[in-house]
Amino acid sequence: MTYSGEVKVGGPADVHELKDLMITKIAVGPMDNNAYLLRCRATDEQLLIDAADQAETLLGMIGDDGIASVVTTHRHGDHWQALAEVVAATGARTYAGREDAPGIPVPTDVLVDDGDVIRVGRVELTARHMVGHTPGSIALVYDDPHGHPHVFTGDCLFPGGVGNTRKDPKAFASLIHDVETKLFDVLPDETWVYPGHGNDTTLGAERPHLPEWHARGW
Repeated sequence: MTYSGEVKVGGPADVHELKDLMITKIAVGPMDNNAYLLRCRATDEQLLIDAADQAETLLGMIGDDGIASVVTTHRHGDHWQALAEVVAATGARTYAGREDAPGIPVPTDVLVDDGDVIRVGRVELTARHMVGHTPGSIALVYDDPHGHPHVFTGDCLFPGGVGNTRKDPKAFASLIHDVETKLFDVLPDETWVYPGHGNDTTLGAERPHLPEWHARGW
């Protein structure tokens, strides 16, 4: 089956099979949050990105192998509703951006800074700190040695624009600067983007629209 990245709450997960990594995407909760389960194909170690909601659904997706870690992309409540229950059930290490961790009501085991590497088995994810949607949002970049990069953007980048900066010009300027310099300027058009809500996209699909995002201010 070809991966589409189109998932709906209550519907099945979609699986993106890469040579070294399996990425399972599922939608949960009243705000249609995406959660991503990453599985190293060499070691079977697993990592969850955003225990957003519906702990029972997430634990069913995780299965009996459990997870070694869970990364929370940012401090907004819709991205951690199931975190406490998932951690209690799996004993997973928790990761979050240093500036956002105090706003997440589950202790963060590992504070993440820009450029830090988070591992799932033999696979490495590089954290990119992005300021604007929240002070400590992080995106995770997987530079697939067998293909193009993949980036999990939380609520920093979506199809059609950057994340909500609540009409704050400074926050918007900061977020679009970080998205441009840390993603668009250094990653190719083929880079696959997995956002915190909704459908996936690629940097190439979004790149032509950067000038209009600047012009509209959101």
